[in-house]
Amino acid sequence: MKAIVVKELGAPEVMQLQEVGKPEIAPHQVLIQVKAISVNFADIKARQGQYHGAEAGTAFTPGLDCAGEIIEVGSKVTKFKAGQRVMAFPKNGSYAEYVAADEALTYAVPDELDIETAAASLTVGITAYNVIQKMARLAPGETILIHAAAGGIGSTAIQLARLFGAGKIIGTVGSDEKKEAAKGFGADHVINYVSSDFVDEVKQLTGGKGADVILDTVAGENFEKSMNCLAPFGRIVSFGHGNTGSVPGTLTTADLHSSCRSVLGYSTGTYRKQRPEFLQEAAAKITELMLEKKLEMSISKRFPLAEAAQAHAHIESRKSIGKILLMP
Repeated sequence: MKAIVVKELGAPEVMQLQEVGKPEIAPHQVLIQVKAISVNFADIKARQGQYHGAEAGTAFTPGLDCAGEIIEVGSKVTKFKAGQRVMAFPKNGSYAEYVAADEALTYAVPDELDIETAAASLTVGITAYNVIQKMARLAPGETILIHAAAGGIGSTAIQLARLFGAGKIIGTVGSDEKKEAAKGFGADHVINYVSSDFVDEVKQLTGGKGADVILDTVAGENFEKSMNCLAPFGRIVSFGHGNTGSVPGTLTTADLHSSCRSVLGYSTGTYRKQRPEFLQEAAAKITELMLEKKLEMSISKRFPLAEAAQAHAHIESRKSIGKILLMP
């Protein structure tokens, strides 16, 4: 079978399409023929050696998730059978024609849901659902600030925040083109952080109070500035390091105790490894919302698997909107 292999960290060109052996499955795993692959920003960070769990000097296949058809099940698998359509978090990367996935990290795709939408939804849907519902516990009427609002997670989070009763949804983006896209996803106000100070604008939009919930995938200075527009009793969820170099943000305890504000950390990757059962609720709910046509996945581009480097370059250009897919 063919798969993308990264033998050294670096620019998109380090990803090479190679012929490799088809995965052998363990008793609790399924073998999936891949139909569509989601490209996530974490894939770029892994390729650069900046994603948690990535090891320099170790060849690997990138990719967090995919969707396809089961062609073989392990002897201890009880929930799935051959021929069933699924989406999954594979054991060893998803940029491949076939992948092995643990049963606990595999989710059924209903007949009414097309396979590309399923592939696009898994990481961004589970992440957006969990950071809003489980971590921040958004309450009806609260104001939420969503950074990177035109991306895969941002576009999903905007829609979910509306469904969960947010009073005001504010997004930040890096261009005027993305402003229009984020508004199209349902944001009430969108700020171009390149041409405006989002801290000042958020305070103006909230009468000086600030946002009750902030979703931050950028970290670094962006996190520190976000703390300056987080309302009393507010919650900021840090769940990524999208800035150049994955620079962490810093804060002091004085920023928290007297204002009753909270900083929460979240990683779908860590839950995959340590508490996979926690992801089941989010996967089921996201699928339900898509079937009910209450949640849509915005797929802006599709690339052949062999053009994975071009897909990464497109995302790194900061011009991508919504989700990007690879097609084996």
